[in-house]
Amino acid sequence: MATASAPAASSRQGPRTLRFPRLHRFLHKGGLELACVLLGGLALWALVSHVIPRPDRYLPSPGTVVYSSFDMLWKGLLPEFIWNTIWRLLIGSGLGILVGIPFGILLGLNRMVSDMFYPILNFFQSIAGIALLPVVMIWWGSSEQTVIFVILYTCLFPIAFNVLVGVRSIPRIYVNALRTLGASRLRIVRDVILPGALPSIATGLRLGIGFAWRAVIAGEMLAGQQGLGWMIFTAQQVDLTAQVILGMAMIGLLWIVLDRYLLRPLEVDTIQRWGLVQR
Repeated sequence: MATASAPAASSRQGPRTLRFPRLHRFLHKGGLELACVLLGGLALWALVSHVIPRPDRYLPSPGTVVYSSFDMLWKGLLPEFIWNTIWRLLIGSGLGILVGIPFGILLGLNRMVSDMFYPILNFFQSIAGIALLPVVMIWWGSSEQTVIFVILYTCLFPIAFNVLVGVRSIPRIYVNALRTLGASRLRIVRDVILPGALPSIATGLRLGIGFAWRAVIAGEMLAGQQGLGWMIFTAQQVDLTAQVILGMAMIGLLWIVLDRYLLRPLEVDTIQRWGLVQR
């Protein structure tokens, strides 16, 4: 009877463990600890906002921030601000990708040219877009073009720099092999240079878009364009601290979603596809 009941018990328990595989993986990969940290942080936040004077000005409670989000959702303001920010990120980073990848490949094809431009790219990569914003505002004022240009500048140089490094890291033996077979320069770029540089391109895209995400928030704050950055800046001017915290939370949550479900899988799959990491 004991031997007969054991398989039955295991068969009843098997579907339970497989019924929620994503929850099972989440709990076994630090999800439970993360949930405990978040709940503890919210509890501490609520306690501090309860004991300090004037919490509405200095640190609103989590409930107040949630109510503020519902109010802005009801008025249609929060979705509009989120869409404006994402749209500017798509336009600016898209232009940076279209320019940065071909530019980095062209620089990497010639060793003398790449050695000459390497410090130049490194120099501009170190200058944050926020430092360039005052000059751009002198050119175009507080306009949409100002924000887009700052985003383009911010993501262009990390992308081009990583593409250049990726092209120069390709072993010359592969390029020389195709030249021996009579391949044209376009064929070499298509079959050797571009595939070999793809891991560095993926890394550059992740870094560049990450920098662009910070640039769009700063650009909206200072150039006065409606978005999450503009929402935070205007809320601060009228002491709406709950909206400031709400904007900060939206910025962090949106970046987590973008990075975890788009940029990080793209980088990992590219690296695994081209043999630098074994599956």
